[in-house]
Amino acid sequence: MVDGINGDGLARRQFLSLAGTAGTVGLVGVSGRRYRREPDCTAVREGATRADGYVPLPADDEISMFRRGLRRYGYYPDVTVPETVTVDWSMPVNRIGHTAAKSTPRPMPDGETILVAGDDGRVHAVTPTGERRWELETAAGTSLGFHGTPAIVGDTAYIGGYDGALYAIDIERGEIHWRTPPRAFGGAIAIGSSPAYLDGQLYLFAEYSNPPSGALWAVDAGTGTPVWSDDRLWGMPHPSPAIDCETGRLVGGSNDGVVYCWEYPSLEFAWSFQTGGEDGPDGDVQADGAFRLGAEIKGTTPVYDGAAFVGSWDGRFYRLDLADGSEDWSFETGQVVMSNPAIDPDEGVVYVGGDDRRIHALDADSGENLWSHNVHGSVIGSVTTTSEAILVGSYDGHLYALEKESGDRRWRIENRGHVTGGAIPRDGRIYYAERGVFSNYYDDDEPTVLEEPGHAYCLVADS
Repeated sequence: MVDGINGDGLARRQFLSLAGTAGTVGLVGVSGRRYRREPDCTAVREGATRADGYVPLPADDEISMFRRGLRRYGYYPDVTVPETVTVDWSMPVNRIGHTAAKSTPRPMPDGETILVAGDDGRVHAVTPTGERRWELETAAGTSLGFHGTPAIVGDTAYIGGYDGALYAIDIERGEIHWRTPPRAFGGAIAIGSSPAYLDGQLYLFAEYSNPPSGALWAVDAGTGTPVWSDDRLWGMPHPSPAIDCETGRLVGGSNDGVVYCWEYPSLEFAWSFQTGGEDGPDGDVQADGAFRLGAEIKGTTPVYDGAAFVGSWDGRFYRLDLADGSEDWSFETGQVVMSNPAIDPDEGVVYVGGDDRRIHALDADSGENLWSHNVHGSVIGSVTTTSEAILVGSYDGHLYALEKESGDRRWRIENRGHVTGGAIPRDGRIYYAERGVFSNYYDDDEPTVLEEPGHAYCLVADS
């Protein structure tokens, strides 16, 4: 590994694993540069101004990303959710018991192909009506498959796997264009992060073990070559980086309960914020390099109005100032918060769910709770907001549509397993995915049994 080197010439993770009784090592990451050029944010800033800030990138209509863009809003202002819906088609995609949120189906920019990544390491390409175009089996199937969502640029999809590799997939042919192996990421064991794309570069978090830690990577999208990294993160970071070109910030959280922020596009480190109270999470770095997890951050952190919005396992949801990381406000739920929140930038409202089994609509400026609705199960996936409704999956096995103004239920539709993939509305259809159905999953004395695969679904208006 070229970068992330301490004074003795060892990668920090390797150094800590060998440290023995050398003493506690703090959060001191080291950034490294290889051949990275700074991307041009001009077009993104101009595009955001023209379109009130919610478009993912300026209007070339060739880019599609998790949470609909760099700011990770999950906002679809031009979509109207039907008053009632029915399942048009479904297909099995998820077969692994891992409880992490499942990959969100991602339409190509033209809407003619839908990509669905499964936790068995397969990627499926289907038409909007459910006709299969191709199915690609990858080496990620030897681990926990895919949980991140592909970033689509032109005819190429980029996605990280739980095998620690990054894949570029030719969408027209259903073939791997290139695969960057785990060793190129310093021995990563997983990439659950959904890549952000800007001006020829991808940004993602990678995960490591011995000790549990992470790194932010920049990768050349044309070749798959890593060009920069910073390994200061502790815990194993699952979230996806969010980028705000207007404020010049890139942010993301990790399982250590810390929100990390870099200047953008320079990637100089800017600040960090520790959730879990003044004393930090319930754990620290040990002399042997081990790390006990505390107030984990699992959800992606959207950026809006000069602020970052993040939920934590400490039972709070925060608004942080992007300039210096100071806390503007926090909202207490009393339970773990790990969903990907949605933001309506036109109304200035953020929607978030958690283990309190509720969706909360919060005023983004003040943190005031505008309404809360019980969805009868934990919310660990993505919340989606449209012109007049909220879409959210629940551990109770349903996908919900809630009225945006009041939180009243418009409809809910029953599924097989826990609905932990985000719901994507496109051209009169709603796509989403669920976890498989398992028995004995939490029973250490009995083998876990897959009763039924988790499906990807397409809903249409009920005629």
